[in-house]
This record gives sequence, C-alpha cells and structure tokens, in this order.
Amino acid sequence: MSLSSHQKTAGGLVLVVAVMGAASFAAVPFYNWFCRVTGFAGTTAVATEAPAEVLDRTVKVRFDASREAGMPWEFRPLQREMELKIGETGLAFYEAYNPTNRTVAGTASYNVTPDAAGGYFAKIACFCFTEQVLAPGERVEMPVTFYVDPAIIDDPDGRYVRQITLSYTFHETALTEEQAALAAESATDVN
Repeated sequence: MSLSSHQKTAGGLVLVVAVMGAASFAAVPFYNWFCRVTGFAGTTAVATEAPAEVLDRTVKVRFDASREAGMPWEFRPLQREMELKIGETGLAFYEAYNPTNRTVAGTASYNVTPDAAGGYFAKIACFCFTEQVLAPGERVEMPVTFYVDPAIIDDPDGRYVRQITLSYTFHETALTEEQAALAAESATDVN
C-alpha cells in the first residue's frame, strides 16, 4: 500500500515544521556561544586568571545598570567609572535591593560597548554567572572582577578604544520549587 500525494505532502510539511522548531531552539544557545567566542555584539569573554602582561596604556571603564520591565529590584553600580591599565585586574561592585515582601530571583545579562571591546573585556568572577535570590528587604553588594586583554592593542578597531561601558540588565526569573519552599517557610517563621 503506497502513500497518496496528500499524505506525502503532509508528512513533508510536518518534517519541515519539526526541523524549523528544532533550529529555533538551537539558535539561542548557538548565538550565545558565537557571541562569547567572538565578542560579537559586545559579549564579554570569561577568564580564569588575569594576563601576565600589564601595559602602560589606560582605559576608562564605565558601569551601567538597568532592570527589565517588571523586575521589582533596585539595581545600581556602586561606582560610576574607574580607570585602569590594560591587563590590570579591576574590581567593581553593584548593589541590588529587593523592596518587595516576597523572595525574588534574578539573572543579569550583560554586554560592553563599543562592540570592538567585547572580545577583549574578560571577566574572572561575576555575579552574572549565577542566579541571584533576594529575600524581602534584602540588600546585597555583588562583585565583578575583570580586565581588558592586552591583545586589544593589536586589533585594528580595538586599538582606538579608550573608554568601555559595562552594562548589566537584571531579569526576574522563576523561583525553583526548592527556593519557593524556603521562601514560604521563612515567611511563616516571620509571622
């Protein structure tokens, strides 16, 4: 028994939809990977340690903070800018405050501008690597340790960068079942 042309067409369309759906789910992780590897779109690099070389040339790093619409936290950098030598390790702090009466989880997305600096701005440690959970009324200081890779001076576009802006945007994320249970438990302990 052979398939009719309508059944073959329907089967082909189902296959196309399945492939397109799979491609759309793979696109976001692939794009994130591509941006991390190349520094495209101001995506920063991740490092385990600072470079051995520190240059005499300095760069000014500015710090920016914002929140996604609906994110109830207050979020700000504790310093507006700092100047450091290329290759030197910098340490900056951001502050988050949860003014609500409920536990809120958040994740920070980040980028740097100009885009030419993205692949050369490396973070050794950052609050943005993990989800942050703040209890009602909790205020925290969150560090980021970073450096500007000396290889930036060999890049045709990067060599002209004198100022870099590091931007974070906090997004509210759903609490895990365990986090929600702990939040409910602490709320009943207070009452």
